[in-house]
Amino acid sequence: MGAVGKARYRARIAARKLMRTARPSIRRAELVGPPEIWAMKRRFQIDFLTSRGLRPEHRLLDVGCGVLRGGIPLIEYLQSGHYAGIEARAHVLEEGRKELAKAGLEHKRPLLLNASDPAQIELPDRFDYVWAHSVLYHMPDEVVDGYLGLIAGCLSDGGQFYANVKLRARERPDGQPAHSWQGFPVVGRSREFYERAAAAYGLAVEDVGTLESLGDQSKGGAKEMMMRFTKAPR
Repeated sequence: MGAVGKARYRARIAARKLMRTARPSIRRAELVGPPEIWAMKRRFQIDFLTSRGLRPEHRLLDVGCGVLRGGIPLIEYLQSGHYAGIEARAHVLEEGRKELAKAGLEHKRPLLLNASDPAQIELPDRFDYVWAHSVLYHMPDEVVDGYLGLIAGCLSDGGQFYANVKLRARERPDGQPAHSWQGFPVVGRSREFYERAAAAYGLAVEDVGTLESLGDQSKGGAKEMMMRFTKAPR
């Protein structure tokens, strides 16, 4: 193992050590889901992304970063200033800043943005990886469309965007979500919806596997598909 490989290995070990020691308050954990799956969801995110090639020198954009449940190990793992997170809810992002301080990672200088309209977001960098964990199915169609446009514009050549979605055989005839979660819709969409929306911005999309098949042990993991979006060949 060369010097670069050793540095990457040390970064990953440090991130995993942090996962074992950091514990959120129950209130903070409940802002992003059941507290009992906090540790598993945190571990899944960094394990998945590193298995797909994420390295400390890469830049990552985390769409819907919440309270930094998945963000903290990623901030630890990545080089200083290479993590950016977007969260629509100001009070949730504030809890994320507290989580960052608790983990002692403010010196890593992550960019944390409170924004709900992708058309109003200005990003200073291009990103090698974009990540949206359990986020797209909480967005109306027009917001998904807006984020795909934003991501297409900030994704580096060879970059990858990963997002898990709830797939349906066809769109709901009334166009309305089946239910909601913390004020957000829960929207199942057809694979064709994502293919059309991605193609409009020059992105290609492919299935990676169900969350369950990728190691997510939460209830419902077998019903959610991880998708990979990349710039389509010209």
